[in-house]
Amino acid sequence: MAVSTFQAIKLAIVSVTGLSKDALHIYVGLVVFFAAMRIFRRQGHCFMPLLAVFIVACCGEVLDMRDDLHSLGYWRWNASLHDVINTLFWPFVIAVLMRKSWLFKP
Repeated sequence: MAVSTFQAIKLAIVSVTGLSKDALHIYVGLVVFFAAMRIFRRQGHCFMPLLAVFIVACCGEVLDMRDDLHSLGYWRWNASLHDVINTLFWPFVIAVLMRKSWLFKP
């Protein structure tokens, strides 16, 4: 069965880095979160950086869903939900800490 370009890229990244797919979701979430903070010039507790992470995670899962439907005939929605939560978890925690904790106050 043919692998899509998107899946081939993901497998190549896993192979090169030696990280699991779950770890890559975490890193992607953090990179997008901090990049969005820089782009939007806002603090982590603002809505836009978290929204950017959510959009990127959902776009990746739409591509995964398309591949699932093509190769398996059904969508593994529980795996997609797991991936979205994995991607959003640490950016959300950091945003809450930046908002509520004295650790991030000037």
